[in-house]
Amino acid sequence: MPAFDLPLDQLERHRPEPDEPADFDAFWQATLKSAVHPEPLIRAERIDTGLTLVESWDVTFRGFGGDPVHAWYTRPADTAELLPGIVEFAGYGRGRGLPHERLTWVNAGYAHLLMDNRGQGDQYGNGGATPDPHAHAAGGPGPAVRGLLDPHDYHYRRLIADAVGAVAALRALPGADPERVAAVGNSQGGGVALAVAGLVPDLAAALVTAPLLCGIRRALDLTDDGPYGEIAAYLAVHRGAEEAAYRTLSYVEGVSFARRARPPLHLGVGLRDTVCPPSGAYAAYHRYGELTGQAPEREIHAYPFNGHEGGDAVHVRRQLAWLRGVLAARSA
Repeated sequence: MPAFDLPLDQLERHRPEPDEPADFDAFWQATLKSAVHPEPLIRAERIDTGLTLVESWDVTFRGFGGDPVHAWYTRPADTAELLPGIVEFAGYGRGRGLPHERLTWVNAGYAHLLMDNRGQGDQYGNGGATPDPHAHAAGGPGPAVRGLLDPHDYHYRRLIADAVGAVAALRALPGADPERVAAVGNSQGGGVALAVAGLVPDLAAALVTAPLLCGIRRALDLTDDGPYGEIAAYLAVHRGAEEAAYRTLSYVEGVSFARRARPPLHLGVGLRDTVCPPSGAYAAYHRYGELTGQAPEREIHAYPFNGHEGGDAVHVRRQLAWLRGVLAARSA
């Protein structure tokens, strides 16, 4: 797929007006009252993965509405010191999979929590373990359209609230330094990590790649791939539902979360990405932190000839080096 979004020189200036409802902050403050609990952990059970260099726990924590949400917690073995923490959010349609699948951050010396996606896990990967008991409102079968006609019913309201709960859960787990926690994600996980950066003011960092839910209206005009295609397909059948859908989507718009974010940001984007068009990532990048009265450290890496895979392992190498520097500066 050749480049289809704005050329790079225009992306570097792309700063559209926010598509933001007046009660955005009140909506999320009310939502998070049901997701942040004084005792976030329900259970943390040590498991045998067959690996000797890491230790893993099967974790259950309280998410939206107190619902149990599952996660894998993994640390380097035989390490007594408090380690900086990574909360990672998985991509669209997949669950937490198996505990030995994602070991990059653990091998780099971090305490790593991988959150399950409620009501997802059946499209690829190795499955999930967290149902979504609230997925009964009008909308299509895919997560992107569940409850699409009302922001209070929308799937991403619950998933983002879970993600905030995941940060609280990691901070309550043994061996993780609660003062040094970063949110990490790619695609849907990137959009969720960006939302967490806007909702949790004291994160150490946010590492976001190819984020979903950024520049949503423009993305729906540009692409029929991935989750945006599911939304378009739903609206093609439910003619006249656009206004309600756009209103709902405005409450999960990543640019709005970015405006409220405080932690340092590392962002990656493929300029040929038809799943999460790059203009959304640039819009979030250029408005990042603008409502905080600060200027958070941030950098963006564009990969001109890559699509949704972005910089892949090359980008991960950049993330590792960047986060190491951010945490060193924080502790200096």
